[in-house]
Amino acid sequence: MIHVLLEKKGHVAVATVNRPQALNALNSEVLDDLNELVDTVKADGDIYALILTGAGEKAFVAGADIAQMSGLNAAEGEAFGKKGNDVFRKLETLPIPTIAAVNGYALGGGCELSMACDIRICSDNAVFGQPETGLGITPGFGGTQRLPRLIGPGMAKQLIYSARNIKADEALRVGLVNAVYPTGELMAAAEKLALTIASNAPVAVRACKKAINDGLEAEMDAAVVIEEKLFGSCFATEDQKEGMAAFLEKRKHEPYQNR
Repeated sequence: MIHVLLEKKGHVAVATVNRPQALNALNSEVLDDLNELVDTVKADGDIYALILTGAGEKAFVAGADIAQMSGLNAAEGEAFGKKGNDVFRKLETLPIPTIAAVNGYALGGGCELSMACDIRICSDNAVFGQPETGLGITPGFGGTQRLPRLIGPGMAKQLIYSARNIKADEALRVGLVNAVYPTGELMAAAEKLALTIASNAPVAVRACKKAINDGLEAEMDAAVVIEEKLFGSCFATEDQKEGMAAFLEKRKHEPYQNR
């Protein structure tokens, strides 16, 4: 990977989109690297949580590369949208929890990338938006689908139709992000959250992610069955036995073994 850096810190991995000279804009090469990133992380059973951020002090990801998109015809535009959607959906369905640490501009494809993560936190200088209608296009990497699911259809339509950017405080108010931190404290906060998640039983955390994601796409009667089956599966794990034994014995559990 050239445009995405990957660093492991114990059971937490930090991936950085590294194209700061272009404000980390997404072109085909960056999408290829993000695709490889997901494959790499998924194959590493020692990674329990992933943080995604951007290089430099100005941007998480400022958007898709307009210079690359400007000359596309309809078929090529659809193919580029599919490429981005395929990668982001692959990230969204990664079994482990993902945290977007948004350190600046997250516009267009950058906002869409953050929404493909489970949790979004941001710095106080972050700016979010879907500016595509101002460029004569629609959001193409899932923005019309994930934004309404996250903040409600009315607010999502307002932001998408108007192409208006919002700052960190408004992103927090409408529920797009979970928390806002001073710029210099963002990564420490992201790593603390990731470590907290990684300290819990990894099999159980992954089962919770699957239950939530799959359940949101099902009717309630079917959704609770999804939960029941995943709940039951935890009782076949060593981590469940250790966790409950430690509770009953009033001691701290041993480090979970991810099995």
